[in-house]
Amino acid sequence: MARAALTSRTRRGREPVIDETSFASRLRSHGAAFVTLTKDAALRGCIGSLKAHQPLVADVAANAIKAGHSDPRFSPVTLAELEAVTLKIAVLGPPARMRFSSQEDLLSQLRPGEDGLILADGARRGTFLPMVWESLPEPGDFWRHLKRKAGLREDHWSDTLTVERYRAESFSES
Repeated sequence: MARAALTSRTRRGREPVIDETSFASRLRSHGAAFVTLTKDAALRGCIGSLKAHQPLVADVAANAIKAGHSDPRFSPVTLAELEAVTLKIAVLGPPARMRFSSQEDLLSQLRPGEDGLILADGARRGTFLPMVWESLPEPGDFWRHLKRKAGLREDHWSDTLTVERYRAESFSES
């Protein structure tokens, strides 16, 4: 569905009509997903939902289109590069708020390779999918980069900071 949605939007300029009833019940239930596009092993777009708000199949389709055409870091995917783009999907489990007394306590609770994190402090917010551990395997590095992504200083700490953790099931095109 992700490939078909991205292809339809890129080739025809419109989103496909999705017959949700033609998909398995698990895909019709509400779910949250991120779609990551890569080209020549480099990031080409990534957009997703942190919380389930629509059928998973619709979320995947919408985020595939957004990753290819609405990620502000990149220009829209062109027809010429469509076949060179690889899609990776991460289906997120529900986030759970973490309890910690200090940054050291938080870092000791992290499960490298398993946890995705949502960091929020005031208007600042950022998330890293569990797959980010592949490039940032040390908890301290993972945490500092996530703070930077959220627009915070690497040494930032406050009493209003919240962290939610989630797991994700990921798969990609070969």
